Amino acid sequence: MEPIRHSDELHESAMDGVLTLTLSRPAALNALTPELVDSLGSALGRGLDDAAVRVVVLTGAGRGFCAGVDLKATELRSAVPRGNVAFIAALGSLVQRIASYPKPVIAAVNGIAVAGGLELVLACDQVIAAQSARLGDAHANYAMFPGAGATVRLPRRIGLAKAKYLMFSGALWSADESLQAGLVDQVVPDEELLPVARRLAALFAGKSPLVIARMKEALGDSLHQPPEIGLRRERDLNELHAMSADRREGLAAFREKRAPQFSGT
Repeated sequence: MEPIRHSDELHESAMDGVLTLTLSRPAALNALTPELVDSLGSALGRGLDDAAVRVVVLTGAGRGFCAGVDLKATELRSAVPRGNVAFIAALGSLVQRIASYPKPVIAAVNGIAVAGGLELVLACDQVIAAQSARLGDAHANYAMFPGAGATVRLPRRIGLAKAKYLMFSGALWSADESLQAGLVDQVVPDEELLPVARRLAALFAGKSPLVIARMKEALGDSLHQPPEIGLRRERDLNELHAMSADRREGLAAFREKRAPQFSGT
């Protein structure tokens, strides 16, 4: 196991190609601050630069995944005209970075995930929820407006009508309700949350990081363009990928009846 990094608000650990990032403000249900947003961005940057890291798992310490933006700090910033603009821009950039990250990002949702916490979840590639998890938008409960992608990603994830209900009502869904709506991909017993997330991460980590990065890019692009454009992009990436070392290694491993050793090139 590689050394564990600690900041005041974020813990990092890496093992067997899986980087686990743990939001660590448990007394505040891991509410987001400028420092935590910056720490997450820096950790993702290190994970991107480290070829040994193949997958990221994002979770929270204590009773919650993330209760959104720290509203006490938001009120102080909002006392100054446009005082909250820079923070919302930074949070939006972080969430977009997760959504477009070339390596798979798995959300392991423990406890509550609302508002900005839900926006983090929506940016992840796979969402595993503990049985006790509760998910919702909740911006409307305090007349807050989303700023990190909920109005775009939530309806794409669960459909427009369900997104309107979740956003307008401020309601929290149980893990099972979230699974039924398509907001999460799997529900597991609380004690199994991280083991299951890490097993899924290990499954992804054993594949070619190059082909996964290209698949993630193509899948993301396909949501925002006509099918014929997406199909053209798929063919272009297929042609490009045909020249990769990982593809050659995959074919050789199949021929030689052995496990492939992918380099990511």
